[in-house]
Amino acid sequence: MNPRSRRLCLGAAAGLLSSPLLALSSRADLPAPVAVLLAVALGALLALLAPTRRAIVESLLAAAALGLPLWALLHVIALPLLAGMEPRWTAAAMREVFPQLAGWILFQALLGWSFAVLEALVERWLGPAPVPEAPPVPPPTRILILGGGFAGVATAEQLERAFGGSAEVELTLVSETNAMLFTPMLAEVAASSLEASHITSPLRTNLRRTTVVRGRASRVDLALQRVQVEAEHGPSWQLGYDHVVLALGSVSNYLGMTGVAEHAFDFKSIADAVAIRNHVIDCFERADCEVDAEERRRLLTFVVAGGGFAGAELAGGLNDFVRGMLPYYPRVPRDEVQVVLVHGGERILMELSEPLAAYAQRTMAARGVTFRLKTRLKDATADRVVLSDGEIPSRTLVWTAGTAPNPLLKTLGVEVDKRGAVVTEPTMQVGKHTNVWVLGDAASLPNAATGKACPPTAQFAIRQSKQLARNLLAVLHGEPLRPFRFKPLGALCVVGHHTACAEIQGLRFSGLFAWLLWRGIYLSKLPSLERKVRVVFDWVVELFFPRDIVQTFELGSRRGGGK
Repeated sequence: MNPRSRRLCLGAAAGLLSSPLLALSSRADLPAPVAVLLAVALGALLALLAPTRRAIVESLLAAAALGLPLWALLHVIALPLLAGMEPRWTAAAMREVFPQLAGWILFQALLGWSFAVLEALVERWLGPAPVPEAPPVPPPTRILILGGGFAGVATAEQLERAFGGSAEVELTLVSETNAMLFTPMLAEVAASSLEASHITSPLRTNLRRTTVVRGRASRVDLALQRVQVEAEHGPSWQLGYDHVVLALGSVSNYLGMTGVAEHAFDFKSIADAVAIRNHVIDCFERADCEVDAEERRRLLTFVVAGGGFAGAELAGGLNDFVRGMLPYYPRVPRDEVQVVLVHGGERILMELSEPLAAYAQRTMAARGVTFRLKTRLKDATADRVVLSDGEIPSRTLVWTAGTAPNPLLKTLGVEVDKRGAVVTEPTMQVGKHTNVWVLGDAASLPNAATGKACPPTAQFAIRQSKQLARNLLAVLHGEPLRPFRFKPLGALCVVGHHTACAEIQGLRFSGLFAWLLWRGIYLSKLPSLERKVRVVFDWVVELFFPRDIVQTFELGSRRGGGK
């Protein structure tokens, strides 16, 4: 007899032994046979409610506690209703059946005692009930995700949704930071419109069943299926995997210019944005008491290299920020403040149509941004930026003009394109390594909808993560895989205060409406309700108060000799 059946039989037997007390206490309302059947049923129910054996006193007290609700259910409500009367809600009516309450509590206590005693005696005579052996559970499939940016975190979230609470997979995310950065709003942090922490979302609160490992992947062994992980402080260790997802993102590419690498600010992390903001404020503080006009101009000239989305948004935001600071620095001449955008192409924002890009350039120029187009940046020192057609005296250079996939990808021994991204199948697998998956900036992935390689943007990375999760689920369940197919919805770019450009499904918007559209769309994509509320609060504060000019900690950002 299995344990469940044995306990049910013992519960019914305990109910039968205790039934005389129930029949005696309820004789005015229940016939004796009904009382016996009810006692047996309650004994079986007690066995179901107590899945493991209890001590005798514990069983007695637990069963006695059920006497009150059973008395109320039967004598106060059920029996009067069956007799065609109103339930005994009044105190006087309850007093009539109060003797039965004492009987029920005594009956339940006897039932609990009898059940515990019978169970102990049977276990002593026959031994413990045999426990059926559970079928062997196969070990979970280990899925290791490398990279805590848009692509990596979105993949972890999609895998959690795809597999739910299933124990068939074990998810691990390796990230150099403990939070995901919402990069579309990074320029607003550098321009002091948003608090730095409000566009970062903690990984451990967003990922419910993924193990987060803080560290940097330094080596991937595809043959042994192991990844070497190095912590910022402490020893390195290895993680094994059954499937590995490479979402390692990109790094700044200075195109061999050592001076730029040494003196320019990066613009990829929250630490970079905070460092830029602090540096700009510091330049104003120094310029406010600088008597040398040439040095003051160097301090007040801010150069942004790169005319893509990142460069244009940063230049527009910095221009608003520095011109908004002028009232607080009365000794700083307004005409000496410059924000210069250097770009090698004929126009900025090549991702947008030409009319929208021209509108963005006109608007930014009218607000004071200087453009140096068809001009290549050749080098930089601590106090000047060297261009193909001259120099700009400046102590501030922000580099947004070039990125390259993570150099770790070149050590894998798989095919990479000229950028250094891993060439993948349309399913996001890597050739013969069917357990290796790549997406985001790290992948050279053909888009089945267009036949071209996907651009390294957050919009594509998020869509790729959804298809990758579906394909991993299909692999584990023996189902066919599908190629990645996506038509981009459009592009958005904010270029200054209350001004943006938007191109969505062939429709073009500019100005205030595009700016509201930009904020609405990106706010909806910001992870977690808490972060959304914080960002909205920052935006509301900005409507009524000037931007903050207090220098904050730089969070360990890197800065070269120009600091």
